[in-house]
Amino acid sequence: MTQAILFLLAALVFVPLAVRAGLGSVLGYLVAGMVIGPVGFGLVSDPTAILHVSELGVVLMLFVIGLELEPQRLWAMRTAVFGGGALQMLVCAALLMPLGLLLGWTWQASLVAALALSLSSTAIAVAILQERNLMPRPVGQTGFAMLLFQDIAAIPLLALAAVLGTAAPAAPEAGHGAAHGGVLLQAAAIAGVIVIGRHVAYPAMRFVARIQVRELFTGFALLLVLGVAALMDYVGLSMGLGAFLAGVLLASSEYRHALENDILPFKGLLLGLFFIAVGMSMQLGLLLTAPLQVIVGLVLVVALKALGLWLLGPVARLTGSQRSLLAILLSQVGEFAFVVLAAAKASSVLPAATADLLTLIAALSMVTTPLLLIAFDRRSRPDGDDRPADTIEDAESPVLLAGFGRYGQIVARTLLSAGIKPTVIDHDADTVDSARRFGFKVHFGDASQPDLLRAAGVGKARAFVIAIDDAAQATRLAHELHESHPDLPIVARAFDAVHEMDLVDAHVHHAQREVLESSLRSARATLELLGFDRFHARQLADDFRRHTVKAVRQARTARQEDDRDDIIKRMREAREEFERQMQEDLAQQRQHAPAKGWNQPD
Repeated sequence: MTQAILFLLAALVFVPLAVRAGLGSVLGYLVAGMVIGPVGFGLVSDPTAILHVSELGVVLMLFVIGLELEPQRLWAMRTAVFGGGALQMLVCAALLMPLGLLLGWTWQASLVAALALSLSSTAIAVAILQERNLMPRPVGQTGFAMLLFQDIAAIPLLALAAVLGTAAPAAPEAGHGAAHGGVLLQAAAIAGVIVIGRHVAYPAMRFVARIQVRELFTGFALLLVLGVAALMDYVGLSMGLGAFLAGVLLASSEYRHALENDILPFKGLLLGLFFIAVGMSMQLGLLLTAPLQVIVGLVLVVALKALGLWLLGPVARLTGSQRSLLAILLSQVGEFAFVVLAAAKASSVLPAATADLLTLIAALSMVTTPLLLIAFDRRSRPDGDDRPADTIEDAESPVLLAGFGRYGQIVARTLLSAGIKPTVIDHDADTVDSARRFGFKVHFGDASQPDLLRAAGVGKARAFVIAIDDAAQATRLAHELHESHPDLPIVARAFDAVHEMDLVDAHVHHAQREVLESSLRSARATLELLGFDRFHARQLADDFRRHTVKAVRQARTARQEDDRDDIIKRMREAREEFERQMQEDLAQQRQHAPAKGWNQPD
């Protein structure tokens, strides 16, 4: 109890100070750990035990990320994960390995150290990506793909450290697990997670949800994540990888958002505790005994990793500031490096003093990322202003509009032409500044922040329009709005039929696919160019509109009962039946065309 109070107090003191200073929450947690840890006031004597417990924060974070990635989307990322991820590790290790050889290390020590230091921190990088709303963007997708590969590669690195060692490795510490069995057992465990996720977890969630006891559903969510993590740990695989896989398998469930909302508070607390534990674990005494080695080593490791990532920018189709941002985000050394370096020390691949030095460099590198991001932001914005959300005054508009891209602009201009002045919010500074130059009043800020919405007058609004350019964020915002303001009608932009179904599940009053009407008009124009008269071309378009609305409604009902393969089969059969019926109708109409004066196509 005393330590729990101490951790919370330290976080409440140092994190707000770091955020206020523009250093970010991660650095605040790290400083809090340094202050209360053995090198500070010594208020906590066993940071290693705290670190093992707090790793559950990383596990929960990866589960939540998995919930936002459906299997099809993950499969589409396979090239970025295994291609880009492997290339990142190889390039960074190739740049780092010569340092060890120049210092007189053996090639085995140089190789293991280089590969360990090429790993990046999933906890820090993803936390920053989410904090800056970068996950849906190319830099976020590329960075996350590389981090996911590193989580997979950490396990073979442990085996490599043992194989190259001259001494039998010590038993792994608690919390990291031992490989109780070989590759077959690990493959069986992964298959078991897939089976459980598809055929056991979903019916169990439905049963628990029907009981309508919220804390029981929360308990089930935690049991699911921790159970999968424990299984992966037992067979020697990454707990985070198992949790991520479980999240992906449940991404198509209608309980996805409920799971995410229940897990998020635990994830946030444990992730903060993880950063505090990392800060406590730093052997800062080496800064006094070998300051030159620590500082030079830190600069070289971070600089070479950033260089390697920057060189890979064009391969990942990143240019300009996005290329530099990726280099900074993954330039630190990751938490799995601590485990690999400990294994290398135990098997005598690395001397104990060298392993301790590299461990400190790895820990200190985590501090450099927030600092480098500050320099990056100031260079990107020469005035050094970390732009805060705009203050919204006199917000009495009956309509709130989130997003002022091409879609949002048309909605806003139509409302303005009707004498209705919407309150517009957009999170992209360039979009806001450009809109203001053209005379539009657009407020800068994140529309998902409750404080900003209250200032914008969401409690008095008669309608809320979601026109933001990210499907996952739009769906999440719709859920949050329905929970906080259930009587507020929501109109939302949908990207495709699946997103439209997600928005309807989020209780959106009207979901409109962004290209449906414009595509139908283009189809009508094409039919008229081919000889159809305007009436029949419009009739065909109207028939298709009715068909697609009905098909989406039926698919939404079906996906609550059947799996994705059955839904795809049903939609394909419905489409083929519709096309066959339309062609039969056209054939009959052509027979009577001369009598009706219908222009037949050539």
